[in-house]
Amino acid sequence: MLDRLSPNPGATRRPKRVGRGPGSGIGKTSGRGIKGQGHRSAGEEVPIYFEGGQNSLVRRIPKRGFHNIHAKEVETVNLRDLAQFGDGASIDPNVLIEKGLVRGRAKRVKVLGEGDAPNGLTLKIHLISKAAQKKIEEAGGSVEIIP
Repeated sequence: MLDRLSPNPGATRRPKRVGRGPGSGIGKTSGRGIKGQGHRSAGEEVPIYFEGGQNSLVRRIPKRGFHNIHAKEVETVNLRDLAQFGDGASIDPNVLIEKGLVRGRAKRVKVLGEGDAPNGLTLKIHLISKAAQKKIEEAGGSVEIIP
């Protein structure tokens, strides 16, 4: 039945025939205008942002700030967010990603000390603040730093 397939009515148009005399409305210059880069055969290859040799917009706009290309991306999570795991839970970065507490884009996760730590928490994490580590250990938990 593939030989009987055809597009819906009105879905396809006949190609525009250009350069077929003055009566066609698109004869002579074929809708390209007179002279200029767009008139030439290679004029279609020019990128949309090209400004004809004029200093481009991205170079005219002033630049501000600094972006450190060597910065290590770190995602953070607070102790109050870990309370949902309950007492005696074992937590690592993969568990935090599954629960949606971190996105998982960054390679490293850091736990910050805002809030109270659940009792007996076992935490395997890349980075942790001193305040968070102190609260976890006071609540009878343990912290293991993973590389």
